[in-house]
Amino acid sequence: MLPERVTDVVIIGAGPAGSAAARVLAAAGRDVVMVDKAVFPRDKCCGDGLTTLALRELETIGFDPSDVPSWTRVDAAWLRSPSGHEVEVPLVGDGQFAAVTPRVELDAALVRHAVAAGATLLDGHAFAGLVDTDPAGETIAVEITGVGAIRARYVIAADGMWSPVRKALGGSTPGYLGEWHGFRQYATNVTGPAARRLYVWFEPDLLPGYAWSFPLPDGRANVGFGVLRDGTRKVQDMKTTWPDLLQRDHIRAALGPDVQMEGRHTAWPIPARIDSTTLATGRVLFVGDAATATDALTGEGIGQALLTGRLAAEAVLSGGGLDAEATRAHYRRHVADHLFADHRMSILLSKVLATDRAARGAVRVVALSGWTRRNFARWMFEDEPRAVAFTPSRWHRAMFRRKGAYAAEVR
Repeated sequence: MLPERVTDVVIIGAGPAGSAAARVLAAAGRDVVMVDKAVFPRDKCCGDGLTTLALRELETIGFDPSDVPSWTRVDAAWLRSPSGHEVEVPLVGDGQFAAVTPRVELDAALVRHAVAAGATLLDGHAFAGLVDTDPAGETIAVEITGVGAIRARYVIAADGMWSPVRKALGGSTPGYLGEWHGFRQYATNVTGPAARRLYVWFEPDLLPGYAWSFPLPDGRANVGFGVLRDGTRKVQDMKTTWPDLLQRDHIRAALGPDVQMEGRHTAWPIPARIDSTTLATGRVLFVGDAATATDALTGEGIGQALLTGRLAAEAVLSGGGLDAEATRAHYRRHVADHLFADHRMSILLSKVLATDRAARGAVRVVALSGWTRRNFARWMFEDEPRAVAFTPSRWHRAMFRRKGAYAAEVR
């Protein structure tokens, strides 16, 4: 029997959500242990895109983009209508509004960022189950493979959409496969315009989903597509769709004639039902994919992961974290304030974009003027402009002129 370890907070999962929570807590002087079954650096199947929300959250926790070797700033997105019409939407202004970075690099850098603040990392160890909560309900203990029991005031579950912590608490949903499918492969020797442009292709057979190509340094790109899980699409269908997509003329032209697909393609489920999931129970707070916090319109989840991780940490810090009920209420309230309105608007927009005709009309509207192109980019990459449709109290004159992240950086 290994001796029981005692800490303030144990975090299960060291991805962006877990690392953000660990960084905030450790910087505030709390003793924090991060546990992950993987050994970092490790890859994560993802589109690798960072929205303005993600960038602002990274800046909030003091993260330095220069710590990521392949960090690629993006100043415009190219949208292609189902009709074939293309429009450029600018992502320019003071600061950064979008970027691309491989998750193998970003996640490892975030772990280092949390450890530098004082968090302890136990990678290569997995959550094995709940041990108990003490009779007074003031702590909770978890069993970790190769480590033994760790007792803490709180557990932050950052352990993915099939959260083992949630399952141990009896709260998992059997058969849940997420709201979206994602499919990705890296490309090398990209010599077409996709070497420097971020593309979003609204393909008629993918709506309301889309295909993408996100640029990386040295002639590489992250290429993939996401589709809504509608009960008829299967992973095997995605494997069949993939080679067909890569052979479409406009995608071949964007990637260039000498492109080569690198490694293997991977697929992953995307959970997006933040407004109906259990965010906290007892002394456990769920964050990131464990909180099903992905954007229902774009499938982007890094920003939401960072945000929920930070909010969970701040909830634990509020009032000294002694009252579990108050901590849960603090976390739920702030997640709702930040994400619920945008989630509802995203679902509505996704339904609008579900048809060929609507998607064509949307791209035509985007292309009307410089103002529509510039501010549609804000709708794509920021949560606030979308959320005001359901929360008009959040409207302010500078909303569409807000600076991006890292606005003070020296260029």
